[in-house]
Amino acid sequence: MKKKKNRFPKKTALLLGAAALLLLGSTVGSTRAALTYYSENYVAGVEMSSIGITLLENDKTVGARNYDKNGEWMVTGGELLGELLKDGELLVPGKHYDEQLEVRNSGNIDSYVRVIVTKSWTDKEGNEVPVTTLDPKLIDLHVLENNGWTEDTSARTAERSIWYLNGALKAGESVDFADYLSIDPAIRDMMTESVEERGAVKTYTYTYDYDGYSFRVGISAEAVQTHNAADAVKSAWGVDISDVITNVSGN
Repeated sequence: MKKKKNRFPKKTALLLGAAALLLLGSTVGSTRAALTYYSENYVAGVEMSSIGITLLENDKTVGARNYDKNGEWMVTGGELLGELLKDGELLVPGKHYDEQLEVRNSGNIDSYVRVIVTKSWTDKEGNEVPVTTLDPKLIDLHVLENNGWTEDTSARTAERSIWYLNGALKAGESVDFADYLSIDPAIRDMMTESVEERGAVKTYTYTYDYDGYSFRVGISAEAVQTHNAADAVKSAWGVDISDVITNVSGN
């Protein structure tokens, strides 16, 4: 008598194991904020010692670049997602993990700001996984669009999104950018089935497509001075300011 297939219990057990593998087999990548602080073509008339920008994660600085009065850049950087999970906690697809990202104008002049988000998967050897194998869209960094951020959809790729703050960020002020990160639960259904027959008995094995893979998230916060804004933004970012920023001032 053939053994009746019973897929659901086996799938459930493997799913729990795969959730652990996603965590234990992962290294959460990060980048220091690569800060574009001004356009080289529009330095004249700008007090260089007064411009700066800082990226904060859960109220802690993870990237900053500020021009000091001695004519040198003060750069700090840290690791993103370093405290995403508590000790012993397993990553659960579909769960929202607090990831409070904030951009601060740490200079003394108003600036226009954009944030570039990059997401990718890597295999066990650290090689980037093609989009056709595992989509970066499964990594969800929730951007606060209702907080003044607008995506430049014309620049969107599978691995990258670019977000502009509508209006200048005043000196010393901060704006929230994102509030949580999650992995799409659809990842649990991405598996390959193999069947082994031994006489009348069939054994079904499911291998998860993301087994042993790592996910990486990079954040780059950039700023351009409001002085001669249209030309400065065009030179620094290659876009027309009216196309990406709704409220323009300080020209």
